[in-house]
Amino acid sequence: MNQPKLTLTIAGNDASGGAGIAADLKTFAEFGTYGIAALTTIATMDPANNWSHGVTAMSAQVVKDQLITAFAGPSIGAAKTGMLPNAEVVEAIADQVEQHPETALVVDPVMICKGEDEVLNPENVEAIKNRLIPLATVTTPNLFEAGQLAEIGLLFNLEDMKKAAKIIHEKGAKIVVVKGGKSLAGDEAIDLVYDGNEYFTLSSKKIENANNHGAGCTFAAAITAGIAQGLEPIEAIKKAKVFVSEAIQAGFKYNQFVGPVFHSGYRLNRQDSI
Repeated sequence: MNQPKLTLTIAGNDASGGAGIAADLKTFAEFGTYGIAALTTIATMDPANNWSHGVTAMSAQVVKDQLITAFAGPSIGAAKTGMLPNAEVVEAIADQVEQHPETALVVDPVMICKGEDEVLNPENVEAIKNRLIPLATVTTPNLFEAGQLAEIGLLFNLEDMKKAAKIIHEKGAKIVVVKGGKSLAGDEAIDLVYDGNEYFTLSSKKIENANNHGAGCTFAAAITAGIAQGLEPIEAIKKAKVFVSEAIQAGFKYNQFVGPVFHSGYRLNRQDSI
């Protein structure tokens, strides 16, 4: 058997398994790649306190040491970032990624935990904007994150998304995907893609009462794996949209607070149709 393509996630751990490195590694496996993880944070949720979040950060040195280990093997086809706890960790990641230009980078600029409404660390926004966005082959902000990165506040419609995408592209990202998802009005979950030359949208039917915890991580991980497997970034984005839509469709209720996507949904749907 040929050596598998390598994919790297630089992200936090969600002990419920729906998001973070758990989502990324499961997605990498579904795409047939060999997943490697560098842990940045540990996220815990308290069921006795309405699922409130706690975030424990890894030190910048520990993150750096993990990345040195990860890059010491065969060439990594593509890497992604997820939850990053502070500017020091962002700087450590950027320093290591800059040494490996052969590795495509997907930046998922996580700024809040699902169920929370405050930026994890405001200094992170500046660090991500200044150090990681210029290195990004693809970045995948949601509406809130895109507004923060573009410094234009909240986004409400497709025109707002186009404006934000253009600004973020000008900051260095080669391709910007602004995830409108279920937040936009209408029956379609719409994402906007901008490559510096043209805009186009990807859409899928909104799923009522969807279990979508981890959808953002899964989407970015699917793009990462697709690029590692040799797809052009735009084709990887298109495939990732289908992959995450079917993962949401297959999602389930984990407990009274959260329902994750099921990362095997895409594969199992096709097995069932044989």
